[in-house]
Amino acid sequence: MQTLKDKKAPIFNLKNTVGENVDLNDYVGKRNIVLLFFPQAFTGVCTKELCTVRDNLKLYDSLDAEILAISVDSHFTLKEFKQSQNINFQLLSDFNKEVSDKYFVLNNDFFGMKGVSKRSAFVIDKQGIVRYEEVLEDASMMPSFDNIQQVLVGLN
Repeated sequence: MQTLKDKKAPIFNLKNTVGENVDLNDYVGKRNIVLLFFPQAFTGVCTKELCTVRDNLKLYDSLDAEILAISVDSHFTLKEFKQSQNINFQLLSDFNKEVSDKYFVLNNDFFGMKGVSKRSAFVIDKQGIVRYEEVLEDASMMPSFDNIQQVLVGLN
């Protein structure tokens, strides 16, 4: 498995839920980033994962971290998902699967579907370096939010 830990994070520019472009470069030098890849909107574990982050957003803010969550769903689908779950951070569409590929998290067999993001978590520091990487092979598992938070504490 290829790893990005301690390397420069691949730069990306993706559409958010209102069709605006969000560029990773906009955060470099300003905030730490928790980058979450999730398989599909409106599914059980993905909803639980993102709602867990939603409910702890003040903690991430206190750790000077911006949350960016990415899936291969269209930005139209992500808009509905965000509204239905009151998600209070950016959801980004990697519809063309380019960013999932750059981060080595593209799953070629997700219940028979090809090209779905593996559930993954990355912490990118203010200099744009990946300081934490967790790529889950089992989509029923959630990232270790404790480990993510510990890394963020160490960056501040």
